[in-house]
Amino acid sequence: MNGIHDVGGMDNIGPLVIEDKEPVFHADWERQVFSMNIAMIVAGYFEIDEVRRVTELMPAVDYLGADYYEKWLYSFEELLVEKNALTRAEIAAGKSLGENDTILPAASKANVEGAMTNPLSVRKVADTASKFNVGDRVLTKNMNPVHHTRIPRYVRGKRGVIEQCHGAFLLPDTNAYGGTEIVQHNYTVKFSAQEIWGDDSTGNDFFYIDLFDDYMDEDTQITGT
Repeated sequence: MNGIHDVGGMDNIGPLVIEDKEPVFHADWERQVFSMNIAMIVAGYFEIDEVRRVTELMPAVDYLGADYYEKWLYSFEELLVEKNALTRAEIAAGKSLGENDTILPAASKANVEGAMTNPLSVRKVADTASKFNVGDRVLTKNMNPVHHTRIPRYVRGKRGVIEQCHGAFLLPDTNAYGGTEIVQHNYTVKFSAQEIWGDDSTGNDFFYIDLFDDYMDEDTQITGT
């Protein structure tokens, strides 16, 4: 999906401000939003890919004016309404009005603490062999899907080389919508800076990004790395 969230490689979007001794949270409400995220994922309300998918639907003006945890909060509200666990009237009222249809058991303190301190692997077992091997030359697809995707615009239609194979994981493009789980292999792909950013880039720099099977085809054209 193309949108204001996909700003990689764009110019004139302002400086990157690095805050000296930046705290983990700037306000208590940010801490609460972070806690809500863990609690609702552990309880089974949604997955992180769903949060990303809904965040991308945030109006561009609101997205650019919101900070990190405001975007999270927006996504939580939209997802809970989508899943009939919350109503817009309840959001406006700031409390339950008994209108929701889907309430799951609350995550226990022990489960939340376990998720924070002992994260489980998200690696999956694939039914098929990996599509590519280390050293294979690939051509990323020049795709503009209307659905959520994890391949950024600036790397589409580019030639690279498989640098590392990571194993199999849920494909975010479909996992963001729930339903049938699709498992695909994931790879680190190496691109020259010139391939990504043009001839003005130095030939000694390289760019690395993790991509899934669906994002690439075999590159049949012989080119430099």
